[in-house]
Amino acid sequence: MLYEDFIPERLARLRMQRGVSARDMSLSLGLANNYINNIENKKSLPSMQSFLNICEYLGVTPSEFFDEENAYPGWVAKLSCDLKRLDAKSLAYIAELVKEMADRP
Repeated sequence: MLYEDFIPERLARLRMQRGVSARDMSLSLGLANNYINNIENKKSLPSMQSFLNICEYLGVTPSEFFDEENAYPGWVAKLSCDLKRLDAKSLAYIAELVKEMADRP
């Protein structure tokens, strides 16, 4: 997929997961009220600094933003933080549970 298509689509998906409008996100970033909308409608691409600010606002790293296999990077990051606090027995239990759920048709 071309990044010219990927960036607008991924931005819209992650923004909607946060439950924020394009206008509110633009204003929260200190940008023109139609800035995010213009990106999502493929009228423009963000500058590098704006992209980094967008990632920070969405709570994702640039790597997570571009990870097409990770549909919910915010949730994955939160779970990862919580998993780090568990003991080995709890991690093994959760790993088996996740494997079972992931293998469902």
